[in-house]
Order: sequence, then structure tokens, then C-alpha cells
Amino acid sequence: MSEIKKIPARSEIAVEDTWATEDLYPSDEAWQAELASMEGAKEVFASYAGRLGESGQTLYEYLHYDEEQGETFSRLANYCMRKADEDTRNATYQAMRGQFMGIAVAMGAVRSFETPEIMAIPDEKLEQFYKDCPALERYRRALTDLRRMKDHTLSPAEEKLLAASDEMGGAPQNIYGSFANADITFADAVDSKGNKYPLRQGNFVSYEESPDRVLRKSAYENLYDSFTNYKNTAAGLLNAQNKQLKFYAEARKYPNAFEKALDRTNVPTSVYLNLIEAVHKNMDKMHRYVRLRKKLLGVDELHFYDVYTPLLEGVDKQIPFAEAKQTVYDALAPLGEDYRAILKEGFENRWIDVYTNEGKRSGAYSAGAQVHPYVLLNYTGTLDSQFTLAHEMGHALHSYLSNKHQNPVDAGYVIFVAEVASTCNEALLMEYLLSKTTDKKERAYLINHFLDQFKGTLYRQTMFAEFELNIGRMVAEGKTLTADVLCAEYKRLNELYFGEDMIVDDRIAMEWARIPHFYMNYYVFQYATGYSAAIALSRKILKEGESAVKDYLGFLSGGCSKSPIDLLKGAGVDMTTSEPVEQALQLFDELLDEMEELTKDL
Repeated sequence: MSEIKKIPARSEIAVEDTWATEDLYPSDEAWQAELASMEGAKEVFASYAGRLGESGQTLYEYLHYDEEQGETFSRLANYCMRKADEDTRNATYQAMRGQFMGIAVAMGAVRSFETPEIMAIPDEKLEQFYKDCPALERYRRALTDLRRMKDHTLSPAEEKLLAASDEMGGAPQNIYGSFANADITFADAVDSKGNKYPLRQGNFVSYEESPDRVLRKSAYENLYDSFTNYKNTAAGLLNAQNKQLKFYAEARKYPNAFEKALDRTNVPTSVYLNLIEAVHKNMDKMHRYVRLRKKLLGVDELHFYDVYTPLLEGVDKQIPFAEAKQTVYDALAPLGEDYRAILKEGFENRWIDVYTNEGKRSGAYSAGAQVHPYVLLNYTGTLDSQFTLAHEMGHALHSYLSNKHQNPVDAGYVIFVAEVASTCNEALLMEYLLSKTTDKKERAYLINHFLDQFKGTLYRQTMFAEFELNIGRMVAEGKTLTADVLCAEYKRLNELYFGEDMIVDDRIAMEWARIPHFYMNYYVFQYATGYSAAIALSRKILKEGESAVKDYLGFLSGGCSKSPIDLLKGAGVDMTTSEPVEQALQLFDELLDEMEELTKDL
């Protein structure tokens, strides 16, 4: 592995490689001034208390004001959160994020009358409101979706109390973020020549991809040993997260937090459970993949520090960011020139924060602001980094198109469909790369990456989802999530998913402590369902061309104008059945066949 440079400070990153937060506010002072104006908004909201059911005009005025303020709130949130993520040690921006959250909670308490009053309007009276005030039709979809939650809406006083507790309820996730991204430190990773490399969560996977097994093992052991040193703290945070989810579920008269989370986005719980069942039925394919990896690496024992490294030597290369952008642009040609024009705009106008710096939030994400999306990367020049770019720009263009084609109230797509656009981009990138190579070894290298995507997204995220489901059930039964309980369940699931050819040690049993998605309320299953839907859509686009692209872009432009299930049906995928998951796993099986054939003589 080539020498890795010291992780730079934020001030050492070139401006063109940072995102343009000035497109939101020109300065911190401008942000503070707009935040201060929210005090007046609280008074306006409060003036509508007790009046939402008096007429269609009053209800329209309230909802229109709420929509306008929502746009301001989104801009305020994006600025302070993006700045806070640039360097999680920066006290100024952590304080600004805290300021915003305080205002947001206070605003939520002031507006707590909204839902109970809207729920209390009789159906026939609301229909008359639409007739009396045609402008109210703008909010029909949102009102209908809100009113389906009628059985879980409390009295105005109870709603106010719950709203006031939101900041406290978010404490486990906020504390975990500081712990995992800013406070915890790791011993340097050491390679086979004795060279030392600074270890952070943001560069851990790049070390695990190294052909140097000594370096991989060192990084693996040092990372998880540090988390083990804080295992009781980490367990206390995850226990608190699940306890607060249980509290809010019970307060809103749900049987458990699982059902509350999926009802929020109008996704049947059967979709989640069907995913786990379908993957369990196809576990033999995952075990076959593990055996193939062990064979191709030529190791007596396969460890978890062997999971990310490429199976073939001499094929992987460093991909400069400029090259990665061009390749992604070329690969997405099947989606049409209008789509690629937006992609190019994002590449050229600083939508992306590209490289790792000291204190920067780990991982990658896209945040869909009104001015334009913001994409956080920790780009390292690997093939995986290139796929992450395609992935996050899929999110970004989904947000861009929904914001462009929907009213603000209907633009925010729900998390169930969030991973479809991102993964469809990845699938199209993979198909493009495979089409451009005639070299047997390079093709095997790319298919290995494709297999790793299935392993990491369909199987691994389903394992995460099963873990989250199981620990939620434990908490519902009154159990405490101690470190021993969490490690035992996580180790059991790793043994189930990876099979007998993988060494499942006590270090991997601590992996739950470094997964931020366990603080995102039953989010992770949607990576696997989204991946399955995206595989189906990408193949449909490549096979059917313009008609499929039109349906797909209609989906990307749909926001939340329909239920997530109906939006996907419009694009040609029915996620109420297990068929998309089964089809994706069938492709995984076919890729395994080809990989075995390509590598039998290597």
C-alpha cells in the first residue's frame, strides 16, 4: 500500500473541493439573523391555536404560512448541520446546531395544536372547506396522509408535552454522533513493513481494502479494541435510543416502535418481514460467496478483515476524483441528457464536499436543500469511492427533481424510496464498467465488486435490519440492552449470515457500536429493499430504453405525491411482493457462477 498522507485540517482543503454553504447563507451572522426571526414566527403560529377548524380560508392561511416557514427552517437546518459536519470538533458549529435544535423544539411545542385540531375536523366539513377555498386543494394530499394517523394523535395538551420532549428524545443519537466521530480515538494501523497510518472511522474501510493483510488486521483490531474499551457507554446509548423509541410508540398507541416507524412512511410491516424471510431462504448463496472469497484469497482462515480487500491483485488502481466524475457521467447516459445536465451542474458548482479532513463526519450522505443538494464524501480514490459518488449523486438528483416538480409540501420523498435512485446509479455504473472491459481479470475484478455490493447491501443491511428488529423486541419485552446482550445477538447473526467458513470473533461482535444507522429508527432495511428495486429498474432501463426512463424520471420527480409503494409501482416495481428481492438474489447467483468460471484458472 502506498504511503498515506497525514489527514489534513479543514483549512488545508482546497475551496473547490468543499461544498458551497454560502449558497445557503453568506455568513454565520446572516444565519444567526434569520434564526432570530423565528421568534416572531412562533407568535404567528400561536395566533392560530383553536382556529384551524373555523373555515377553509383560515386552514389554508395557516398551512401556507407553515409551508413558507418550513422552507426557511430547512435552509437554517442545512447550514448549521453541514457546517457542523465539516469538523465535528468545531465548538462554534456544534453550538449553532444546538441553537437550531432548541428553536425547532420550541417551535414544535408552539405548533403542537396543529395535528389534533386538523384531526378533529369532520370529513364532511373538510370537504366543504375544499369547496369554499379552492386554494386549499394544494394541501389535500398532505392533509389526507396526516389524517390517516388519527388513531395515534393525542389531545392538544399531550401533543404539546410530546413536542417539548423531542430534543431530549434526540439525545442518544446526538451524543452517539459526538462519541463516534469526535471523541473516540484509535491507535495507528501498522503495515507489514512497520509503517504507521492514522486510523479514523472515515479511512477504516480503505485500509480494509489493502492487499497488505498485516495492515488490514491491525486496522481491524485497533478499531474494534477502541470500541470495546467503551462498550458499556456504547450499549448505554443504544439502549437509551431504543427506550425512547418504545416510549414514543406507546405514547402514540402503537404496539411497538417497529410498527410506528413503518406507519410513519406508509409502508406495510410485511415488506420488512418479507425481506428477512427472502434473504433467509437464499442464505446458501451468501455462504457460497464466503467460500469463494476464502478460496480466492488462499487463506486457511477467513476473517472479517478479509471481507473488503479485492480478490484479484494488480487490477485495482487509484482513481482521481476528476476521472471518477467523468466515468459516472458517462455511465449514466442511459438516463438521458436532461438528467446528465443536472449531474454536471452539481459536479461543477460545489455541491460536493470531497475529501476527508480532521474531525469531518465519517461516511457519506446527500442532503436535499432547496438551493441545491449537498453531498458529503470522504473520497479515497478507490473503486468503492467512485461507486459512492454515483450513489450519493443519485440521492442528490432525486432531491433536485422532486424539489423542481413538486410543491414544497409534496417534495420530500420518504425514506423507503430514498435508496432506489442512489442504487440504480450504482447498478448502471457497474453495467457500464463491465461493458467497457474485455480483459478477463478486470472483468472478474468488477464482478467481485458487484458481488460485494450484494453482500454489503442486500445481505449485510438485512442483517442490520434483523438485528434492529430483534433488539427492539427485546426492549419491548422489558429487557435492557447491555453490551453482553448486544454482542451476543450481533455475533449470532454474523454466524447465521456468513456461515461456517467465516471466523466470527469477539471483535466483530462489537461492530454494532460503530453503525450510526441504528440511531435512525428502522432505516436500514430500506437499503436492501431499495437495492432490489434499483436492480430491477436498472435492467428495465437498459432493456426498454426511453419508455422505462420516462417512468423512472417520473418516479424521481414524484416526491411524496403518492405513497412510496404506489410511486414504485408507477416505475414498474411492486415491493409488496418478494419478487424484486428474489430476482436480485437470482442475479447474485448468476454472478457467482460467472465469477467461479472466470477465476478457475487464475
